[in-house]
Amino acid sequence: MYSGELEVQAKRRALAILQDEISKILGSSRDLSTLTSSLIKDDNNDIQACLERMRNNEEEVENLRRKITREVSELGGLMANREDILRTAYLMDDVAGYINGIAFRLANMRGETLKKAQCDTDLQELVGMVVDASFKLNEMGRALSINPASMFELAQEMQKLEHQVDAKYRAMIIKALGEITNNKDLLLFKDAVEGIEGMVDKCQEASDSFTILALGM
Repeated sequence: MYSGELEVQAKRRALAILQDEISKILGSSRDLSTLTSSLIKDDNNDIQACLERMRNNEEEVENLRRKITREVSELGGLMANREDILRTAYLMDDVAGYINGIAFRLANMRGETLKKAQCDTDLQELVGMVVDASFKLNEMGRALSINPASMFELAQEMQKLEHQVDAKYRAMIIKALGEITNNKDLLLFKDAVEGIEGMVDKCQEASDSFTILALGM
């Protein structure tokens, strides 16, 4: 088999694994949204179920990242864009880690605190943006194989979403500092919201990486 055919096959396998990573992340972001609603309703059983699913997803993302690393390393210098593919896979791993970190902090808060400080609706809206960012990554992953030219429009949408999250994050931090009086819950809330801002920043990095990959498709 020619080296060019090997490269094409390996790239297809790598992109399929990358799409699996993104699907797991999208599932975790949806679980984060469910966990947030359960926190506000004080449904601890559902919170624990969400955490368990998210831990499993994070482990699967890590395993997929190892798998894609093996796929790419086996071809060595024969595969173009190998660094970009690996960078994107590692960014997916980072995103999954951020989501689980956010979930851990929210799970240790009291829903009563959020409602008393009137931060519950704001938090649900911000977590909704996490789901939106994950969905955008999922669209970008699919576009690599189906329609790479659409990547640039999707990248602009991700950048717009990142700006919205930044603005929402700053407003929520200021509000929380004035309204949440319990120090433990304030620290957990602040860390969770900062985690969301950091997670969406990683999604923006991944978006840039996808755009670079699209240029080589």
